[in-house]
Amino acid sequence: MKHSNLQMTRRQLGTMAGAGALTLSLGSVSALAATPADTLVVALAFDDMITLDPGETFELSTAEMIGNTYSQLVRYEVTDPSKLYGDLAKSWKVSEDGKTYSFELKPGLKFASGNPLSADDVAWSLQRAVIMDKGPAFILGQFGFTKDNVKDKIKQTGPLSLTIEVDKPYAPSFVLNCLTSTVGSILDKKLVLSKEVNGDLGAAWMKTNYAGSGPMKVREWRPNEVLVFERNDNYYADKAKPARVIYRHIKESATQRLMLEKGDVDIARNLTPQDLAAVTANKGILTTSSPKGTVYYISLNQKNPILAKPEVREAFKWLVDYSAIGDTIIKNIGVIQQNFLPLGILGASKVNPYKLDVKKAKALLAKAGYPNGFKVTIDMRTVQPVQGITEAFQQTAKLAGIDIEIIPGDGKQVLTKYRARTHDMYIGQWGVDYWDPNSNTDFVRNPDNSDTAKVKPLAWRNAWEAPALSMQADAAVLERDPLKRKAMYEKMQAEFRATSPFIMIYQQTEVAAYRTNVSGFRVGPTQDTNYVYRAVKR
Repeated sequence: MKHSNLQMTRRQLGTMAGAGALTLSLGSVSALAATPADTLVVALAFDDMITLDPGETFELSTAEMIGNTYSQLVRYEVTDPSKLYGDLAKSWKVSEDGKTYSFELKPGLKFASGNPLSADDVAWSLQRAVIMDKGPAFILGQFGFTKDNVKDKIKQTGPLSLTIEVDKPYAPSFVLNCLTSTVGSILDKKLVLSKEVNGDLGAAWMKTNYAGSGPMKVREWRPNEVLVFERNDNYYADKAKPARVIYRHIKESATQRLMLEKGDVDIARNLTPQDLAAVTANKGILTTSSPKGTVYYISLNQKNPILAKPEVREAFKWLVDYSAIGDTIIKNIGVIQQNFLPLGILGASKVNPYKLDVKKAKALLAKAGYPNGFKVTIDMRTVQPVQGITEAFQQTAKLAGIDIEIIPGDGKQVLTKYRARTHDMYIGQWGVDYWDPNSNTDFVRNPDNSDTAKVKPLAWRNAWEAPALSMQADAAVLERDPLKRKAMYEKMQAEFRATSPFIMIYQQTEVAAYRTNVSGFRVGPTQDTNYVYRAVKR
């Protein structure tokens, strides 16, 4: 991998705490004998980052940034996602009709800038996300909020109090879990509006800047190079353990492993099963892991008439060697899961009916009118294990006469093309936005399949319309009986497995390796709960 040599000094990084100049060369894995004592250095592939704005971003790496640098009204316990606690909120209550949520904030809150944090900032931040109407806005929009009504539905009622009025009596856990998502992050209204240009609500400035109140603050971001956090001394709770955290964009697992072993980084985040096995034999390195609410899949764009044939969709599901992938490519970093809900979430199915069966796939292709196969392309982010899975899939599909051309790219390139739905096939991952099964109904919901649709979930990206499943999803989110709700999602997943243009492959088990002088770091169930600010370095 090529990097431009980037020298970072205390002068360039600003008034960072700690003595001595900090110099990192991103062009060499042997630049450091050891990382600074007050600085946590993380090797992570974060080429999917497009913007730092919580009102716009919908990428996994940026979610981790937000989880460490922004606050929300409520959060969930990392060790038990079913338990919610107040972050900025001191307390809350739900009206008898189930449609009005009243919040009281903790007193004395401040943003990293030093500006006081009030209920006006909270209401404005949520309103802003809806008004901007970017990718993550649908999480709030599903409660009936629009550009025209949101200021009446989400409003300040006192210096430290506000109300949120939803359109239906949803299960309270669903509403509150949505507020834990990254789009629920609270922005410094005074700071952001001071950067506003032509009524953009500070959107242009926020793409590369920070305006939060979390335990750390963003000091610098250079795409595909470096991301730097600095301790926020205005944070209301326990201060961040490290003075700063530096993410170095390192895509190759072998390079991450070498840097970790040499002490050039403290934590490595994208290790393959082979490199994980190697580092676990090193007495100076430990590992931590957690089942992730992230699923990996291959999708077929239904704009392609060949891929739109039901028999072709099913044939592809019999052309993946799930066992081989599970035993090698994702060993210890994932488990096979052929459903859109990750295990651990209410209603997640454990039924995995598909296996490699070339004979069955060929019969389906012949029935579809393609006995000799066809040619198709797949867009792929050049990171592991995605690349390994794609290449394995290319080989097994060839056994049925399907010639797959792999189109590689970085995360930003691949996602941009995918979101414009100009792909044939796509391989990638989807992480839950909040710990509720409704988060992953993005796989089945598509209220408007036109190219100009305002809401663009995963089903839309692949031009797939499933009105019956969408109606089931709408009904399930209103069901307050957990057992009945669980059964509804199990039924949806069975229909999805049989009919959808999605080949669900596996659920991630995120594993991180770290040096023994680091403690307190663990990966969470979602990307925004990978709390580096809690890590202690001795």
